[in-house]
Amino acid sequence: MGRRLLLQWRGLALVCKRKRRRTRSRDPSLANYGDIILVLFETPSGFAIFCFKEGYLKEPNTWQIFGEHFRTKGIVWLKEFQIFKDKSSAIDNCTGVSRELTEMISRCHHPCQKLAVGKPEYKTIIETSLPGVPCLFDETVMEVMWGLKHLMHSLVPQEKLKLTKEDRLPMSQGLKMFLYHYGFDVKPELVNEQVVIAACLLLDAGLLVESHSEQLRWAAGKLKEVSGINPEGWSAMKTATALRIMFDPAETTNEEMEIFTEEEVSTLEMTCHKYEDIIYKDFGLKIHSELVEMREVKKDALGALGFLLGSSV
Repeated sequence: MGRRLLLQWRGLALVCKRKRRRTRSRDPSLANYGDIILVLFETPSGFAIFCFKEGYLKEPNTWQIFGEHFRTKGIVWLKEFQIFKDKSSAIDNCTGVSRELTEMISRCHHPCQKLAVGKPEYKTIIETSLPGVPCLFDETVMEVMWGLKHLMHSLVPQEKLKLTKEDRLPMSQGLKMFLYHYGFDVKPELVNEQVVIAACLLLDAGLLVESHSEQLRWAAGKLKEVSGINPEGWSAMKTATALRIMFDPAETTNEEMEIFTEEEVSTLEMTCHKYEDIIYKDFGLKIHSELVEMREVKKDALGALGFLLGSSV
């Protein structure tokens, strides 16, 4: 059962991938450097410098940007990677920033551009040694660092060494809180690629439903205005199903019909002709189809997480 479930949600990743790809610019050359920060990322053998769209630091779920490689397109991209023979001397409290790393930062940095770093001491040392390079270090930056570690070998293919278990810690606090919201008290050692992908699918499903919420509230208002049905307390799914009953009753399942009273079903069917110039049939059926699809994505993602994590709070 577990194996079949994993195969199901792996396939569903492609569904959400197509939906989210449409909303993101993927041409870094068009970026305005006023909106781009640099990220100094320490790898097992050296340092990488990334460009990152600063606005995404304000996202409530920064971790999901790094859920899979395709999600990073147009948001974060590698600027330069360099192997250091002695990383410990590259940023040092006594000697400051080494010449080699200084030159690397200088090649990538634009005047007044911010540089996100993974340790508070790096912020202090770099700002002291390189006064023209303002640095960032906070909890959100740590989410970005976690994400870069998670996708290190796809974002920095030149890096051949692997991260140790200690290097992978701490886990994303945003991901941890997101999973806790769904009843999973996650231990860092249990978080792997499959867990992150399943969490991303769960988030995708919720975001898509949320994207239709305003339209469905408007449609619910029309149901009350035109058909006299009171939709107070209805979920988005129930409102979408009401549209399905009006526009395609033959394809509406008995299970869907049962969430309404007989009087409500009869009223929807008898008044459907009144909506011809108010709600487009294709609009109503498309929203219903997408919500049904996302309900299945959510179900499978939660099932996969239960299988992978083994328990919930």
